[in-house]
Amino acid sequence: MTGLPPSTPAVHVAEEVVRALADGRPVVALESTIFTHGLPRPRNLAVALEAEQQLREAGVVPATVGVHAGVPTVGLSTGQITELSATDGLDKVSLRDLPVVAALGRHGGTTVAATAFLAHRAGIRVFSTGGLGGVHFGASESFDESADLTTLAATPVTVISAGVKSILDIRATLERFETLNIPVLGYRTRKYPGFYVTDSGHEINFSVETPEEAAKVIDARDRLDLPQAVLIANPVDPAKQLPPEELDGILARARAEADRLGITGNASTPFLLDHIQRDTGGRSLEVNVEVYRGNVRLGGEIATALAASAASAASAESAKSPAPAAQSGA
Repeated sequence: MTGLPPSTPAVHVAEEVVRALADGRPVVALESTIFTHGLPRPRNLAVALEAEQQLREAGVVPATVGVHAGVPTVGLSTGQITELSATDGLDKVSLRDLPVVAALGRHGGTTVAATAFLAHRAGIRVFSTGGLGGVHFGASESFDESADLTTLAATPVTVISAGVKSILDIRATLERFETLNIPVLGYRTRKYPGFYVTDSGHEINFSVETPEEAAKVIDARDRLDLPQAVLIANPVDPAKQLPPEELDGILARARAEADRLGITGNASTPFLLDHIQRDTGGRSLEVNVEVYRGNVRLGGEIATALAASAASAASAESAKSPAPAAQSGA
């Protein structure tokens, strides 16, 4: 891999995605770190392909986002997803890393920040993921805060997640969302979810009850020409969450082990999540997959509602336009 030649487009958008957007059909972006860094093999590939199939069966075009041989790509092919899911040592690509991996011709899985940026650049309005990044415990001294926050403050997409990752300081993260003017809406709840659990113990101000209500908020954001994302917090089914009474102990053990080993920065999140998976005997992995399925489903429903709203608005505008005057013959 030698990097992008000068004639190569900075971002490749798959033809299927381009056509769907031009036709006004619903499209949902999906990130790649869930299968390049978040799930073990071979489950990672199965989940990635299942998410795409889930959207297609709902009449929605999937656009899995990643970097393949230095090309940031919106709409990875099945072959590219398969290759990335089986490649060791891939870069975890946040927004700051995109020009580096592009120039060096490297493969990479895109984080929430990079995926949101690339999806918006391609014209995609909805992005489904698992959990968001946020503020880490001790950030007042370490300044350890995910780039997801500042990127989403300047990227007008809609992100469906099950809250932020449970290893984070959720209270501080919600405060940062407020400071950055990022609206957070619960889906049929005002209890902010905690990824592995339905309720993190924190309240949020607003909720929406249907995909159509979510679409109205998104359309209003766009009419106001505001630059930030809309976050939809979609809790995991209570019957499929980790037992909340166990989670505090699991998280405490994971953080203590990271501290003992001196693991910090970008390495901390995958370490902590791996520790949680081992501590729960793999149960957290099943919750992770359920979280993702639910968010992909809701993302498809909101994208469909947005497409219907856009079609209705276009039809109404067309109906208001005067018919062309008839031309008289000679």
